[in-house]
Amino acid sequence: MILDWITEPLQYGFMVKALWVSAFVGIVCAVLSCYITLKGWSLMGDAVSHAVVPGVVVAYALGIPFAVGAFLFGFGATVAIGYVKENTRLKEDAVIGVVFTGFFAFGLVLSTKIPSNIDLFHILFGNVLGISQEDIIQTLIAGFITLLVILLRRKDLLLFCFDPNHAKAIGLNTKFMYYTLLLVLALTIVTALQTAGIILVVAMLVTPGATAYLLSDRFERMLAISVGTSLLSSILGVYSSYYLDAPTGACIVVLLTLLFIAAMIFAPKYGLLRRSHSTIESN
Repeated sequence: MILDWITEPLQYGFMVKALWVSAFVGIVCAVLSCYITLKGWSLMGDAVSHAVVPGVVVAYALGIPFAVGAFLFGFGATVAIGYVKENTRLKEDAVIGVVFTGFFAFGLVLSTKIPSNIDLFHILFGNVLGISQEDIIQTLIAGFITLLVILLRRKDLLLFCFDPNHAKAIGLNTKFMYYTLLLVLALTIVTALQTAGIILVVAMLVTPGATAYLLSDRFERMLAISVGTSLLSSILGVYSSYYLDAPTGACIVVLLTLLFIAAMIFAPKYGLLRRSHSTIESN
């Protein structure tokens, strides 16, 4: 019975592609998620994901790979956020809110005015079951570049996210690290665009790292938990979407959220049950 449940979806080529593409995207998102969690940049991920909309529309209209347009507009939004923040008295959260809503609204206007075969629903919520070979190649390229950059600068990025003041004091170019992290953030969102879409990609970027953060104080272990959580949710999410006839990206995010709730309640050191038990003992 269980074996039939596992093998039945694998009879279809589009399900096999969806499984390994979702797993790959899950790994990429999970690795960056740990750095995003430490840096406190969940809102920045939301901003970049929404800012890619006009880039996708323009790319399709010009006949160029959507990943190129998405990356240019996504990274451009982060540069705009940094510029406005440095040259005004506004705080970062206010700047992010203004920039990402402006980019997103601009993209919606373009999608109604520029003739194209874009399905806005697929942009917003992903369509990994119908992903084309060209889109798979773009996803793989963006994902491998992201992993390579993180691998090469992992120690510097970790120090920058954990303690930017100390990083600056020892001579690390924090501005360069700031834009490096924004660069890989934009690339990761391009990687996950077809799987989760713009709306749900934020959850794939934030939830694995947040879950792992509740379960471990060591970064190496946190990274392993984040990847494992994301990989499990990605695979089971694809299976769930097949049997429930539901959107794949949404199924993945629901499972990620359930694992986060479980960690929040049962985490051995920071879980709600542990904290309640400690409070009772102290009284």
